[in-house]
Amino acid sequence: MDFIWTLLFMALIGALIGGFTNHLAIKMLFRPHEAKYIGSWRLPFTPGLIPKRRDELAKQFGKTVTNYLLTPETFRKKLLTSAMEKKMESLIQQKLEAYILHSDRSLNDWLQLAGAEKVVSQTEKKVLEVLDAQLQAIRTRLTGGTVEEVLPAKWQAEVTERIPSVTTYILGRLENYFLSFEGKSLFRQLIDDFLASKGTLGSMVHMFFGESESLVGKVQKEAVKFVTAPGTAELINKMLHNEWEKLQKRPVEEITSEFDWEGLNESIKDYAMKELALQDRLDRSLYDYWPKGDEWAAANITPRFVSFIFDQAEKQLEKSLRKLKLDDMVKEQVDSFPVKVLEDLVLGISKREFKMITALGALLGGLIGIVQGIIVFVTNLT
Repeated sequence: MDFIWTLLFMALIGALIGGFTNHLAIKMLFRPHEAKYIGSWRLPFTPGLIPKRRDELAKQFGKTVTNYLLTPETFRKKLLTSAMEKKMESLIQQKLEAYILHSDRSLNDWLQLAGAEKVVSQTEKKVLEVLDAQLQAIRTRLTGGTVEEVLPAKWQAEVTERIPSVTTYILGRLENYFLSFEGKSLFRQLIDDFLASKGTLGSMVHMFFGESESLVGKVQKEAVKFVTAPGTAELINKMLHNEWEKLQKRPVEEITSEFDWEGLNESIKDYAMKELALQDRLDRSLYDYWPKGDEWAAANITPRFVSFIFDQAEKQLEKSLRKLKLDDMVKEQVDSFPVKVLEDLVLGISKREFKMITALGALLGGLIGIVQGIIVFVTNLT
């Protein structure tokens, strides 16, 4: 009976020692958090293992994260996938339509949002300045020389070529006019006025030719003969050529001296401002000008933009991760953790296992106590 009590007592002592030592060993991983001193002498095993090696732990943890967790391949598999690209494309297209293509904002609102103030007034002022400068330049160019110098050579050649046709047109119109009732009336009036102005001589001529109607007919026939005669066409053609040559030598400024250039400039500028209607145009939204912009963007802009982003991300991924220095970031974060946080982190993961280790230590201590008791009993027997 004493033997059994001895075995039980030694088993209990062994279990207490085994469990306590394992528990103490686990605690010594974290405790104490700081080094303890007696005078200038630091107590052994202070601080605990993890606080003492926290810098090495943080460095190793950073390397583990960058080498096995947040690797370029991990990002490629999880983020740079075709499914993720489609989701990104859909998201960007939705935002593009909601905030830009289908927005109620006018073009003027977008300009103001970008910090562009007084766009209408400044643009109109600039347009008027450009127009005025161009109109002045045109006026200077047109009036700065003779007709021959100002008009293009092609135009001058065309005018020269058209003179015969102009001559033909003028003579044809004259012939038609002379044969018309208006022409006959004109001849009658001219003859009557001429004879009346000559007094006695006019009366004698009137008596000689009889009624003026017959005289009008004769004059009318002679006028038509004159107009249709080949020499007349040659004469008119030569006269027009001479006048055209004279006109070519005249300064344009002299010809246009009475022309209202300022009025023309103002009319052109007023017309330009009216057609420009910049304020009305800027008060419209982008959708008003581009109602099918969403379809075009979905087919041409968004896919290419997202594809470009993903291609660049894949090309620059490894380089970007190196620049980020994730291992240093993780090390800094772990270094900044209080030891209590690290302890809670480890215990939160391994608390159950630590309890099992403590229990296993107690079990092994108890078994060792029983073995020791048996050894003592056997030794006493011998």
